[in-house]
Amino acid sequence: MISWFFGLDPILQGLYATLFTYFVTALGAGFVFFFKEMNQKILDLMMGFAAGVMIAASFWSLLNPAIELSAALGGNAWLTAAVGFMLGGAFIIGSDIALSRASLIQSQGKAIKRSILLTSAVTIHNIPEGLAIGVAFGCAAIGVEGATAGGAAMLAVGIGLQNFPEGVCVAMPLRRDGCSRKKSFFIGQASGAVEPIAGVLGVLFALSMRSALPLALSFSAGAMIAVVCSELIPESFRDNKIVAAFGVLLGFTVMMVLDVALG
Repeated sequence: MISWFFGLDPILQGLYATLFTYFVTALGAGFVFFFKEMNQKILDLMMGFAAGVMIAASFWSLLNPAIELSAALGGNAWLTAAVGFMLGGAFIIGSDIALSRASLIQSQGKAIKRSILLTSAVTIHNIPEGLAIGVAFGCAAIGVEGATAGGAAMLAVGIGLQNFPEGVCVAMPLRRDGCSRKKSFFIGQASGAVEPIAGVLGVLFALSMRSALPLALSFSAGAMIAVVCSELIPESFRDNKIVAAFGVLLGFTVMMVLDVALG
């Protein structure tokens, strides 16, 4: 199964990997049919593990290849990486600020539904995550130094793991607020539907625009670090700090071993 996957065309690899991350989102949202609440320790462990994977992947699968490729192309490696990284982080922070203002408008009685805000927040974060997976597979296919298909696959696993609690955290509150189970599930899974589209676009971008790859890779790295800092770490450490910290360390270690020792 593993050898079959790594033998596929990179576009199919990016598509299947992001379909997996979408499926995990839908799986998390699907728990609304069976449970009223999820065990918080399990969710915190998963979010901590995903944070560790994404932190490690941000360097070894995205930022480091961006620096090496930029240098190989004769560009200013540190400047390109720094600009792309900051732009990626600014995209996530800016989207969070915009959605927070929309939430404030909603609280003042304007016609903006809570379900739309929840879905929009998660969807916006999922766009650079899907792009990151696709770009990682594309870079591995064209032989960018430091980029491997194994690292890209592990990145997809880490993002998939964080998508599970995202699906839960969108669907469950909607159900508690009075939405039907079907509507809560639909909105929860819809937040991840953008990832396969972004994943395929990421592969195509990597295969066709090699000169822009350093900026795209570092942008994805900055976006993922911003998601980890603004969403995963605060949420997972709020109730179960020790469990979440163990998850972060475990996730980082697993990603490091797979990407460095086995990459």
